[in-house]
Amino acid sequence: MKNLLIITFFFTSITLFSQEITGDELLEKAINFHDPNGNWSTFSGEFFVTMETPKRSPRKSRIRINLPEQYFFLKAAKDTIITEYAVHKTDCSFAINGNTNPSEAQKKKYSLNCERAKFMKNYYTYLYGLPMKLKDNGTIIDQKVAKKTFKGKDYLVLKATYSKEVGKDTWYFYFDPETYAMQVYQFFKDETKNDGEYIILSDLETVNNIKMPKARAWYFNKDNTYLGTDFLSTKN
Repeated sequence: MKNLLIITFFFTSITLFSQEITGDELLEKAINFHDPNGNWSTFSGEFFVTMETPKRSPRKSRIRINLPEQYFFLKAAKDTIITEYAVHKTDCSFAINGNTNPSEAQKKKYSLNCERAKFMKNYYTYLYGLPMKLKDNGTIIDQKVAKKTFKGKDYLVLKATYSKEVGKDTWYFYFDPETYAMQVYQFFKDETKNDGEYIILSDLETVNNIKMPKARAWYFNKDNTYLGTDFLSTKN
């Protein structure tokens, strides 16, 4: 009986070890951790982000995202300058210090244009919509999941690339192997040059029942230079 139990345990261990998780399976588990009720597709909410960078004044942003209405609003304050961007479906608007009709010089200096408004919409919607945004059309999920140790901690790592009409960067997402929480992500424009950045996530803030990273610390891949940290809050 003892030998039979040992044999059974041995073959069970081999079976479990051979059952490698796929990229799609890992993504589903991560989404289930961050958005267990499937709220992202109907997300409508407001949150605040403070960006702190070395030797610079903090930038405080108020962000509203309403996905069903295709609406985005950003109000960012740094020193004495307050910029606003809004995108509603195909329409956009912008302002500086409350002025909705800025001069051409102000538009150029502060990037007050529709292209910038749409960029900010895509930027904030993507980063705070992760990992759910990895289900978007044009995202190519590598089905081979890597096991890596980063900064002394073990992770399951998901690789994502994009169709040419979506983007050219290569992204890696690091998930806790037990909870499947997203804890690091990293991107390269040219991986052979070790360019791009990695972002370490810490703590969680719940926004509309979605677990979002409360702090995101940014670093260069090439030399680990610290760039700054975003702090998320549901209150101003």
